[in-house]
Amino acid sequence: MRIDATPLPGLYEIQSTTVGDPRGRFTRLFCEQELRPIRPGLHFVQINLSDTNGQGTIRGMHYQMPPAAEAKLIRCLHGRIFDVAVDLRVGSPTFLQWHALELSEDNDRAVFIPEGFAHGFQTLTANVQLLYMHTAPWTPMSEAGLRHDDPRLAIVWPQSVSMVSDKDRSYALIDDAYTGVDA
Repeated sequence: MRIDATPLPGLYEIQSTTVGDPRGRFTRLFCEQELRPIRPGLHFVQINLSDTNGQGTIRGMHYQMPPAAEAKLIRCLHGRIFDVAVDLRVGSPTFLQWHALELSEDNDRAVFIPEGFAHGFQTLTANVQLLYMHTAPWTPMSEAGLRHDDPRLAIVWPQSVSMVSDKDRSYALIDDAYTGVDA
């Protein structure tokens, strides 16, 4: 397992090693010991599976406010996505900057997203399946989000947007009063 820092402090790309033979392949999806250098005491409390049918669909940009702020480890099990994380941490030198990477069933990558980041993705193929590991349970009262098309973020999505939920469209645009999230 290789762990690569991204331009946003605390956000990491995880590259798994796959071993294959005529029977098939084996990939370690998570190893607490190998992730210890970036997050000592990492503990996941919830694992979710997400299915998205249509190509070009956007889900996000989601996060949870303290005290239910969560870190996530995300891996694509089927299909391909353009995965985006936005730094929302108060006082961060990369506040409101985003970083994206492609996750797919073939590239054995995952992304570790720390507390204080919003997360979203666009499907690059139809029938995408994601595995999410969370450090905090879903807490509806702490749920928050940003618009995928917020001009302050200026995220460059690689495909035309085919679908966004009404809930994700309803998030307010970032204004000058927005100060971020205490992580």
